[in-house]
Amino acid sequence: MADPKKPEDGAVELGTPNAAAPTGTMSTRRLRSEDYNDYSSTDVTPEGSPPDGMNGFAHPESYQRFGETNGTTWYQTLIHLLKGNIGTGLLGLPLAVKNAGILLGPLSLLVMGIVAVHCMGILVKCAHHFCNRFQKQFLDYGGAVMYGLEATPSACLRTHAIWGRRVVGLFLIITQLGFCCVYFVFLADNVKQVVSAANGTTNDCSSNRTVVMTPTMDSRLYMLSILPFVVLLTFIQNLKVLSIFSMLANVAMLVSLVVIYQYIVRDIPDPRNLPLAAAWKTYPLFFGTAIFAFEGIGVVLPLENKMKNPRQFPVILYVGMTIVTILYISLSVLGYLRFGTDIQASITLNLPNCWLYQAVKLLFSFGIFFTYAVQFYVPAEIIIPPLVARVSERWGWLVNLLLRVALVCVTCVLAILIPRLDLVISLVGSISSSALALIFPPLLEIATYYSEGLHPLVIAKDITISLLGFVGFVVGTYEALVELVAPAAAVVNATTVLVQ
Repeated sequence: MADPKKPEDGAVELGTPNAAAPTGTMSTRRLRSEDYNDYSSTDVTPEGSPPDGMNGFAHPESYQRFGETNGTTWYQTLIHLLKGNIGTGLLGLPLAVKNAGILLGPLSLLVMGIVAVHCMGILVKCAHHFCNRFQKQFLDYGGAVMYGLEATPSACLRTHAIWGRRVVGLFLIITQLGFCCVYFVFLADNVKQVVSAANGTTNDCSSNRTVVMTPTMDSRLYMLSILPFVVLLTFIQNLKVLSIFSMLANVAMLVSLVVIYQYIVRDIPDPRNLPLAAAWKTYPLFFGTAIFAFEGIGVVLPLENKMKNPRQFPVILYVGMTIVTILYISLSVLGYLRFGTDIQASITLNLPNCWLYQAVKLLFSFGIFFTYAVQFYVPAEIIIPPLVARVSERWGWLVNLLLRVALVCVTCVLAILIPRLDLVISLVGSISSSALALIFPPLLEIATYYSEGLHPLVIAKDITISLLGFVGFVVGTYEALVELVAPAAAVVNATTVLVQ
């Protein structure tokens, strides 16, 4: 068992100014020096410390903090929680519902939303348990898993507990870089469509006429064209500057969503020809897309630990995730009802070719472009500092920039290799999001409380959730790879063809 008076393996001590960023966490020293207050996409150690008697998520009144005078309010925390869960995955949910069925799809989204929130609560509860037990100021996701393994009766798991932190860090890297791959495909598809339809774009947004697309570059060439601008964007390492871009991105995406909603609620055709449940072979693709959209578990602990009054967090979590779930279900159902079998991998690709909706595509693309830098910051802070520490200070800045260029190029190359937005989302969701959101938290609860006595029904519940997550992980990844190798155009629409 780890010494409770020492920071966990790999943690950054507050009094160590030159400590390298740990695996699975961000550079605490850098974040503090910049006084960055947006933790929706980062893991940050708060300045306060919990007192004795912190018994977990089920008893928030026991959770207090010392010295957190500059913590976030409940409103700010709610906004950050919404931001951390709403992104490009939302726009792909109408196609996900098509892959599940007009009845089975929304019901599955509701169940997945409930399970995802429950797993978030498990993670917070276990983190509180170990903070109280070892008198820790803060535990991130990886730290909670590491201590959970140390609490198990198995000597083998206790010996290799550090691998819990490393595995979580690996999946966080895969998830965040996967987001970046999705952004490349999204930007290329939307920009290509705007350029292709430029000659036929009108001011008449009520027209349903077919627009003849002008031949243009392949979407992969658009990705290469965007690459230099993304590289320059990731050279910005100051989180205060990135927070400004993040705010602009949020405003742009909010305006875009309002315009999209007002369009899809009009002229909904007869839905009776839509299947209540789709073919079982396409359901794994639905799972991957849906869990990709719901994967916001990484933002929970940083947000809860940065609040002025953490006792309010349980209510904020349930209210925020209720809003997210309602938004997901409403947009996915209305989008599928509005466009039917013509629905594409991003609902923006189904909007009419008039200047208003072309502007919406560009506006959302603008928001996604700047969001790339925020999402990229997490894996960059995990991967780059340990490597830079191996070279002299003279060459450190150059190695830093070269590594950033290399990581961005990797995401671009992966996006080029899989230029299907729906498949990229499904793959990322199935591989990494399912592990972080569904598989790890229930197993963490068993590891944390098994030695202290855990009801058999709780164990059965946790095993069931983890098994479902694992099945989704395996089957979703397999189906996405099969679709990638031998695409079934009749089953899932491609993302680069638009018919109005």
